[in-house]
Amino acid sequence: MTDRTPLPPNPFKPAREKLIDRQIREAMSAGKFDDLPHRGERLPIVDDSAAGDWALAYRMLKGASFAPPWIETDKEVRALLARRDAILERAPRSSDIGRRRDERELREVVTAANAAIFRLNHEAPTAAQHRRLLDLDAELTALAAAHASG
Repeated sequence: MTDRTPLPPNPFKPAREKLIDRQIREAMSAGKFDDLPHRGERLPIVDDSAAGDWALAYRMLKGASFAPPWIETDKEVRALLARRDAILERAPRSSDIGRRRDERELREVVTAANAAIFRLNHEAPTAAQHRRLLDLDAELTALAAAHASG
């Protein structure tokens, strides 16, 4: 039986952990970690339970500031609905000329919103993300009521 004693570590070849620890320590002393988000706070919990098998893909896309097409389309729909709401909000203060402008603009917004909603309903992965098309007559009736209240 031979007695095998371990060799002493080679001082000219530092262990991997020691090299990494040194690099981290140097970066910390240089202040490279000072402006990281959530510094000194708990990291937020990301709930990807609704994404299922796609959770990792969606997280990577989000990290790259990219969203799937249906999410971008939904943002477009929400912006158009906000424009519609702004028209209805200013309607009571509109003059006669402003009322014609409001009606023309509302028609354009509803047409654009319906086109975006149609696109969204075809791009979205499930029916839970679908939206109903806007009814132009109902929107014009709401605008007329808003004009009458002013």
